[in-house]
Amino acid sequence: MKYCSECAHPVALLVPDGDNRPRYVCAQCDTIHYQNPKLVVGSIPVWEQADQFKVLLCKRAIEPRHGYWTLPAGFMENAETTAEAAVRETEEEAGANIEIGNLFSLLNVAQVHQVHLFYLARLRDLSFAPGIESLDVRLFAEHEIPWEELAFPTIRKTLELFFADRVKIREEGGGYRFHSHDIVRPMRIESDPH
Repeated sequence: MKYCSECAHPVALLVPDGDNRPRYVCAQCDTIHYQNPKLVVGSIPVWEQADQFKVLLCKRAIEPRHGYWTLPAGFMENAETTAEAAVRETEEEAGANIEIGNLFSLLNVAQVHQVHLFYLARLRDLSFAPGIESLDVRLFAEHEIPWEELAFPTIRKTLELFFADRVKIREEGGGYRFHSHDIVRPMRIESDPH
């Protein structure tokens, strides 16, 4: 940050009185500019009918990770709840109509100042299509998931946890658990599917 968003005066990086970490501070108007992590919110849209159990994934049409597969997700907007953000992102990226379920995973990605949240979701119908940020939208059974072409470690971890819970549910009964996990490796996966 170079300039104050309140008065356009240059800012300096320093520890304000009573604080414990560097902040951008404007000497002109005394505004302290706090920078906080961003929330990335999405869903795990599932189609389950008879012997079919599939998850909806989107192929990214934008950077970062153009051409890689992801769960529908994106940055939360002001004036919406996390559940509303998950529904909106699923509609925007996959054109899918979902019934939102419980929060499934919370992934801290401290190195890029983000927290990723994924909700369980049920597809209401099979009417879906790529949005402007997606090249393709497709249903995948677990054995069909393009594991080496997933966009981010948060997507891989969420899907691994999801399918592990499915096994426990089939074997022991019960339901999906809530998972909290820290991603400590780089967000970029180095393999290239192209």
